[in-house]
Amino acid sequence: MVVSEFKTKVLPVSNKLFRFAARILNNEEEARDVVQDIFLKLWQKRETLHEVENIEAFAMQMTRNRCLDLIRANRSVPLDIETKFSHRHDSLDIHTSIELTDSAIKIKTLIEELPGLQRNVMYMRDIEQLEYEEIAGMTGLNVNAVRVNLSRARKKVRDEFLKLNDDGNTQNKPVTASLF
Repeated sequence: MVVSEFKTKVLPVSNKLFRFAARILNNEEEARDVVQDIFLKLWQKRETLHEVENIEAFAMQMTRNRCLDLIRANRSVPLDIETKFSHRHDSLDIHTSIELTDSAIKIKTLIEELPGLQRNVMYMRDIEQLEYEEIAGMTGLNVNAVRVNLSRARKKVRDEFLKLNDDGNTQNKPVTASLF
């Protein structure tokens, strides 16, 4: 695709893409950035755009995906157990609060010690809250392999956490169960 074709086929949909992105993001500045990114990607793919039947639909899909990526990026779930429990139980005593903070620190450390693939899969699923299919697409694994790696990662973190806290005190067991 040459410059003149790009101007006549792609650029006219800019207002539509902007309105679409602004409606999804509720932020005009981010919407402008998204549209700019989409046009840049389309320009970089200009040699293969002749294969696309409906360029407008293709651009709309790219815009939607980019907006959802931005929303997911801003939606990270903190692995701060103290914050999580403080929303549920406003009247936690100081000892429980300290224990939960210590547990969160131990869990973060255990996750960092996982093998790379397991750590990445666990992070994408449990922290970023991505779907299994999205993780499979990002890692190049099939969905079952993602599930297996996630299961192994969770089991390893849980087992190691229980080993660290197994001092004969069964009081830690319910707290551990609620963390997973």
